[in-house]
Amino acid sequence: MTGPIVPRARRIVRPDAVLRGEEVGAGPTCLLLHAGGERRQVWAPVSEVLVGAGLRCVAFDQRGHGDSGGQARTLSACADDVAAMLCGEPAGSVVVGASLGGLAGVAALADPAVRARVAGLVLVDVVPCLVPSRVRGFLAAGGLAGAYTELVEDILAQVPLLRQVTAELELPVLLVHGDTGSSVGAEDIDQLLRLAPHTTVLPVHGAGHLIAREQPVALARSIIAVTTAWHGPQ
Repeated sequence: MTGPIVPRARRIVRPDAVLRGEEVGAGPTCLLLHAGGERRQVWAPVSEVLVGAGLRCVAFDQRGHGDSGGQARTLSACADDVAAMLCGEPAGSVVVGASLGGLAGVAALADPAVRARVAGLVLVDVVPCLVPSRVRGFLAAGGLAGAYTELVEDILAQVPLLRQVTAELELPVLLVHGDTGSSVGAEDIDQLLRLAPHTTVLPVHGAGHLIAREQPVALARSIIAVTTAWHGPQ
């Protein structure tokens, strides 16, 4: 009989912030990047399933969130943090990013040295081809129109870069999206597939935008089903 999963603390010192996180499990690595306004603990039920499938999970509070310091004002700062996280992990890690985490993950992959350390990218209810009016409308509908305004506007200004990075990716990509109240629609999926035709798309039934919170087991199973082959022989 196995006991409870005990996380091991992680810490990264950045020039303007200390990032705090944790890791669980052993095996091929998944770096889990939470959405804006959340913190690393949202991944706990997802990690439990992933660890049970023989994966190692690493999750940090992003800058300006949870136990991490600094301020989340620009996408480039978040992306540089992701690059620092990946530099502390074995080569061949899978990046799993929800919302802000997914966009920061894409931006980090603009650096060829970072891409070389990554086996694949999982986008959780987010696409790089954002439409500003729709993003602002989605946030307003959720009562978040005034949240992280500076960061949101900076992200929207970086959409051309996000599109370019995605179009140049040779890594496998998985998009997992909710089917109820999702921020990702059919048009978004079509645009992503035009940018990265090798993308696998999986819906999670009964989930909206925050899939890790709403349907963690289904999200974990989707990740396992597609990414197992990405790691290759260990």
